[in-house]
Amino acid sequence: MSDLVQITREERLAVVTISRPPVNALNHEVLDALEGVFDQLAEDQSAGVVILTGSGEKAFVAGADINEFPKINSSNGEKLSRRGQQVLQKIADFPAPVIAAVNGFALGGGLELALSCDIRVVSDNARVGLPEVTLGIFPGYAGTQRLPRVIATGKAKELIFTGAMIDAAEAYRIGLADHLTRAGGSLDKAREIAGAILKAGPIAVRLAKQAVNKGLEQSLEEGQKTESALFAALCDTEDQKEGAVAFLEKRPPDFKGR
Repeated sequence: MSDLVQITREERLAVVTISRPPVNALNHEVLDALEGVFDQLAEDQSAGVVILTGSGEKAFVAGADINEFPKINSSNGEKLSRRGQQVLQKIADFPAPVIAAVNGFALGGGLELALSCDIRVVSDNARVGLPEVTLGIFPGYAGTQRLPRVIATGKAKELIFTGAMIDAAEAYRIGLADHLTRAGGSLDKAREIAGAILKAGPIAVRLAKQAVNKGLEQSLEEGQKTESALFAALCDTEDQKEGAVAFLEKRPPDFKGR
């Protein structure tokens, strides 16, 4: 495993930390390491929640490595974009919820990485944005696709077209951040959210994530059919029976993930 991306396991919680000082820039080596980590976690299947963060308080991920930009041309640009999209989609499709604990700068590829997560917790010292147009390009790791699905379309276009950087309070106001914490508090808040998720039925959480993600790609009618099919699958699980019995017996459920 690469030292660029580290995993800390705490029972069913996995904390994934990007560590590439000084600002955790998202170069091809970090992308490869992220892919390897999430492949490993998916194969292991024991993580009920993943928290994704950056080392230090200066940056979550301050963007792609600009030192690589002079090498970009029409023949390799699409390959570069598709590679970033592929890795970030793997995070978006990860079976369990992924929470981004954003500390400091989350710019360009760093914000696109946070957008691939299910929930974003942002420290009040954070600055976020998609500044690519100021470098003569635009977001190529699905930023033009994910941001308008998270916030109002007009605001997303404004941020993409201007390359503006906004502070954590504004990110929270427009719905880009789901939680706003004191500086240095994003990881603690992410752990709190993870703890609440881990008390729920693990199969129910995984299938709920599938229902939401698939439904966003479908019409309302198709999404409801997807929801019903996944709901039906839950009804044959031991956890569903345990949840109902525990409620009736007024005790905490003992979910087994079966």
